[in-house]
Amino acid sequence: MIRGSDRALIVRVDTGTAELIPDPDLPDAWLLRLNGTAQSHVNLNDPTLIAFDYIRRFADVIDAVAPPGPLDVLHLGGGALTLPRCLSAMRPGSGQRVVELDRALADLVTTRLPLDDDDIELIIADARAALEQAEPASADVIVADIFTGNEVPPHVSTVEFAEAAHRVLRPGGWYLANIMDVAPLTTARRQAATLREVFPQVAVVADAALLRGRGTGNLLMVAGDNPEGIRNLTRRIAADPTRARVEHGPKLADFIRTAQPRRDE
Repeated sequence: MIRGSDRALIVRVDTGTAELIPDPDLPDAWLLRLNGTAQSHVNLNDPTLIAFDYIRRFADVIDAVAPPGPLDVLHLGGGALTLPRCLSAMRPGSGQRVVELDRALADLVTTRLPLDDDDIELIIADARAALEQAEPASADVIVADIFTGNEVPPHVSTVEFAEAAHRVLRPGGWYLANIMDVAPLTTARRQAATLREVFPQVAVVADAALLRGRGTGNLLMVAGDNPEGIRNLTRRIAADPTRARVEHGPKLADFIRTAQPRRDE
């Protein structure tokens, strides 16, 4: 365990180089960089204090669309396990499975930043393979935060992948995915079109400036069957001080424009 140390740790992992860097302002808080890119931030003293806006937004979206109480959550992509740690504190008793492709990275994180919750299960596997092998109707929420560099791998962003997610979700469940994009948001538009082929309710949550085509950033895709969840989400984001916006319904159709769904080749 790194606790008590003020030194960065650099480790070779399966997908490149990982760095664990102590936060100079918060004791027992750590930044994970993967191949030079900031990937996660963890506060071991208070996992609900989340430094990255998009991960905070994941937690807020789940709180808005999912019913109260413990949840069964399938996380596709592990990183430093920031969101699973947060949900354990926000919703005690939740059962969480985390799928991570990089075994060495998972070993680094669980050894150096250990988990306090035995209900978080870590699985070393490809995200799509794990999703396709999961039991039907076994999850209330699926969170996909899967990147190769700054891009989402094609095999986890297709109609067929979305169909597999829909099968694993319980009635009323929700699929959430993180997308990194830059104007004109071609990737995000195509992913929204892809999800709309499978889910009756689809929304995109992002900073208003990014949706207007300014800069680079994260967009969260939210998909499910329950329109009430989208209404709750819209009310929650309307009160968000970070100036996020929800695109759904006619605005989502305008956002998608002529983008075509991605299918397995």
